[in-house]
Amino acid sequence: MSDLLTTEEKKARIDALAEKLNEASRAYYTDGIEIITNFEYDEMYDELLALEDETGYIRDDSPSINVGYETAAGLPKVVHETRMLSLNKTKDREELRAWLGDQKGILSWKLDGLTVALTYENGRLTQGVTRGNGTEGELITANIMACANVPKVIPHKGRVVIRGEAVIRYSDFEKINETIGSADAKYKNPRNLCSGSIRQLDPSVTAERKVQVYAFSLYRAEGADITSRQAGMEWMKSQGFDTVDYVMVDSSSLLDAVDQFEAAIPDFDIPSDGLVLMYDDLEYSRSLGETAKFPRDAIAFKWRDQYADTVLREIEWSPSRTGLLNPVAIFDPVELEGTTVSRASVHNLNIMEDLALGIGDTIRVYKANMIIPQISDNLTRSGNIEIPSVCPVCGGQAMISDDEGTKTLSCINPGCLAKHVKRFSHFVSRDALNIEGLSESGLLKLIGIGALRTYADLFRLSAYKADIVAMEGFGLKSFENLTASAERASHTTPARLLYGLGVPGIGVANSRNISIACRNRWKDIQNLDEEGLTSIDGVGSVMAGDYIRYFADEENKAAVADLLSVLDIDESYEAAGTSLEGKTFVITGSLNYYANRKDLKAEIEAEGGKVAGSVSAKTDYLITNNPGSGSSKNKAARELGIEIITEDQVRTMLGHQE
Repeated sequence: MSDLLTTEEKKARIDALAEKLNEASRAYYTDGIEIITNFEYDEMYDELLALEDETGYIRDDSPSINVGYETAAGLPKVVHETRMLSLNKTKDREELRAWLGDQKGILSWKLDGLTVALTYENGRLTQGVTRGNGTEGELITANIMACANVPKVIPHKGRVVIRGEAVIRYSDFEKINETIGSADAKYKNPRNLCSGSIRQLDPSVTAERKVQVYAFSLYRAEGADITSRQAGMEWMKSQGFDTVDYVMVDSSSLLDAVDQFEAAIPDFDIPSDGLVLMYDDLEYSRSLGETAKFPRDAIAFKWRDQYADTVLREIEWSPSRTGLLNPVAIFDPVELEGTTVSRASVHNLNIMEDLALGIGDTIRVYKANMIIPQISDNLTRSGNIEIPSVCPVCGGQAMISDDEGTKTLSCINPGCLAKHVKRFSHFVSRDALNIEGLSESGLLKLIGIGALRTYADLFRLSAYKADIVAMEGFGLKSFENLTASAERASHTTPARLLYGLGVPGIGVANSRNISIACRNRWKDIQNLDEEGLTSIDGVGSVMAGDYIRYFADEENKAAVADLLSVLDIDESYEAAGTSLEGKTFVITGSLNYYANRKDLKAEIEAEGGKVAGSVSAKTDYLITNNPGSGSSKNKAARELGIEIITEDQVRTMLGHQE
C-alpha cells in the first residue's frame, strides 16, 4: 500500500505512527496502561521501519532509534555508564539460525518485566537503576534491596555490574490480584504490576508483591577473568544470583532448543515474551559494536502467534472493586496454542472503538506471547456495540471518563456491590466462615453473573451451576470443590460468624470473647447493649457504639436473618472456653497472624489458658516462630525442659482451621 503514497504522504504517515507508538509506550511503561494491543504495536512498528527505510526520514523521537521510556517524575535519575540498548528481533527460526552462523551461542528466556542494572562495590549492593530510556534510568536501590532473591552482599570484592530483569511470577500475580482485584485497569498483567511495584517510593510494596530479579548479563566484574557468556552466567550463580534459564547452542542444535523452550511455555511461571540468543565469545561480541538502538551480538526471537477467526457473540462488562466496568469479548470457542479460548479482555473503550467491534462480527484472535488471548483484528467492523448507561451489577449510573486519552466506563454508585467485594473476601476468610477456593477475583466474577448479592448467596451457589462452570478460571471440578467447601462452612460457630460479618473493630479475639461472654447464644450476641459489651475484656465504649449501630441497621438485620436461615450454628457452650484450661504460655518474638502479642494473649485466655511475661518452672509452653533462636527465653525454656511451639501449633490448639 505504501507504493501508492507520495513521499510527503509517507512522511506524514511516519509522523502519525511515531506519535501513536510513543504515546502507547509512555502509557505502557510509565503509567502501566495498555491503550493498544501487542499485535497492533508490532504491526505499526514494522510499518514504521519499512517507511523509514523507503524514505530515509527518521524523526529524532522515533521509537526505531530510542529505547524504553522516558523516566518518570518522583525518582532520582542516573545516567548509565554505557547505554542499555534494546534488542533487534525476528520471528523466523531460519533467520535466527543464519544470524548465529558458525558461532556458539547462549539461548535463554526473554523475560517480560523491567530491565535493571545492579552495582556492587566491595561486595555490597550499592545501586539499582532501571533501564529507563537507555541513557538514563531511575534510581531504585531501596526497592531492589526489598527483592528477596537479590543478594545484598556477594563474595567478590571488585566492582560488579549485573544486568537483569525484575519480574513478578504468574502465581504471585494471581495471589496479588486476590487483594487488588484482577480487573483493576492498572494491572492487566504481571509486567505492568512489576513496573508499578518497583518504580515507586515505598520499598515495602516491592517486597509485598514479591518482585524478583533474574540476572541475564554480567556487564562488569573487575578482577574476574570472564571470557564467555556461559562463564559469566555460572560466575553470577556462584555469587548468589538467580539467573535466567539458558542452554548452549550451535547452528545444528539451535532449532531443537527453540522447540524445547516452546514446549515449556505452558508450565513456565515467569512472564516471558520470547527468547534471547547471544554469542558466547565475549571478545567476538565486543568486536561487532552496535547500531544506534541495538547491540550486534544479541537478538530476540519472538514467538510467531497462532491466529483463528471466530464470531463475536457478546461484550461482557466485568466489574472491578474500583468501579471500572471492563469490556470482555465473548466469542465462539476456538483452539489456540493447544487450549480452547472463548473470551478475551478488550482492556478499554479505545481498543473497542478502534476495532469497531459489533455483535456478530468476524474477529481474529490470538494469544499474546502464546499465553494471553487478544483480538488482533475485526474483519467485518460493524461497530454496533452499545455502551451501557447503567451498571450491570447494581443498576446505578455508568459513566464514560477520559483520562489523558484513555476512555473507560465506570459505575459511579458508591454503594455498588462490586466496590464492596472486600466484605465478601473477609466473610470467606480462614478465621471467618473459611470458604476455600474463593479469591477476590472469583468473588467479583460471581457478583458479575448475579450469583452473589448477599452473604447467604454463598450457600446457594448450586442454583447458578451452569453459569459458574462456564466462568473463566472455573469448571465443573472447581464448582464442585467450591460448593463442598460452602457446605462445610455452613456448619459454623457464633465466633466465626461474628468475625465474618465485619462489625467495626471486632477482630478474632473480640469475637471469641463476646461469644464466650454470651455462652455462645447467637440471640444474646446480636442483642448486646453497651453495658454488656463494655464489661467484656477488650471492648470499649466506642467499639460498643459501633457494634450496637451495626446490629440496629435494618439492612444488616436482614442480611443476618438471611444467613441464619442457611447456617447451622453450634451454640453448645461446653465446647468453648476450656480447651487451654490450666495451661500457662509465654510468647516471644514476632507473630505472623496477629497484629501484636496482646491479640494472641486474648485468644489464649478466652480458651481458659494463662499468659505469663517470663519463662518459669510453671510455664507449659513457650510460643516462638524461631525455635532455634538463642534468645534468653528460648535458652530458659530448653534448660527447664519446657515445650517450645510455633504460632501455627498454638493456633491449631485454639481450633483454627489452617
